[in-house]
Amino acid sequence: MGNSFITRGITADGSARLIYADTTAIVQKAQELHNTSKTMTAALGRILTGASIMGSLQKDKTDSLTLMFKGDGPAGTVLCVSDYKGNVKGYAQDHTVELPPNAQGKLDVSGAIGKTGTMYVLRDISADGEKREPYTAMAPIISGEIAEDITNFYVQSEQIPTVCALGVRCNTENKCTAAGGILLQLLPGADEAIIAQLESNLAMFTSISAIIAGENPVQTAFDTIFKGIEYEMFDEFDIDYVCDCSRDRYLTALVGLPKEDREELRQSKEKIETVCHFCETKYHFDPDEIPE
Repeated sequence: MGNSFITRGITADGSARLIYADTTAIVQKAQELHNTSKTMTAALGRILTGASIMGSLQKDKTDSLTLMFKGDGPAGTVLCVSDYKGNVKGYAQDHTVELPPNAQGKLDVSGAIGKTGTMYVLRDISADGEKREPYTAMAPIISGEIAEDITNFYVQSEQIPTVCALGVRCNTENKCTAAGGILLQLLPGADEAIIAQLESNLAMFTSISAIIAGENPVQTAFDTIFKGIEYEMFDEFDIDYVCDCSRDRYLTALVGLPKEDREELRQSKEKIETVCHFCETKYHFDPDEIPE
């Protein structure tokens, strides 16, 4: 299994852009960290992939994007965070949910997430080097299949004509064998002829995970979606599952607790254990480490 990566391209006339992500290694790392069930490997994997692609559209090195699904399914809240490059981390409230295959014989992501609820996008962006208040947008969950929900979010909340496709394949041993996605967006002033060709091409587009599992997946994805359209791929870069937690960060959080809670921890004389939701790392503190 190679590195996960993102490849970006644009039509020669600037009508549309395509972001392609292979996140197989990222999803497998998440499965190992959280010991997810097969259903939740697919659910968390799709959201990690979506967050990575969306995060890679940010401009500044200090920008980040949080993608959160709060559906009515048994998985509860699923939250993923991406930096400006597409490095990502995430967790599910219940990573053990396992469901029978859906009517199409595929992993039942929608059943785990829920068909109703809210999808949130929080952008923590910079302006002239200064952090601004995070920008939060939301849209209703329309299917719980993730890709359809992201497509709906861009159309309804951002007014950007978008098509998103996401996929995760697991083998019988719950190892991720293929994961990734695409995000196709029309740009301002898009040519009507190009739009018509894209619509025709998308009608022939099959499973993204099947493409990733096949030969020359990047070229296949671009050639399929941009068939009959001149285009160029302008960059490709590696991405990874990255958690930036640290012992100092958790100590800062403990110091920020209300005074009575800090005093109670000091009086108990018991070791304090904190656990990172994103990478399962445990940090231990002595009560007397918490300053007055």
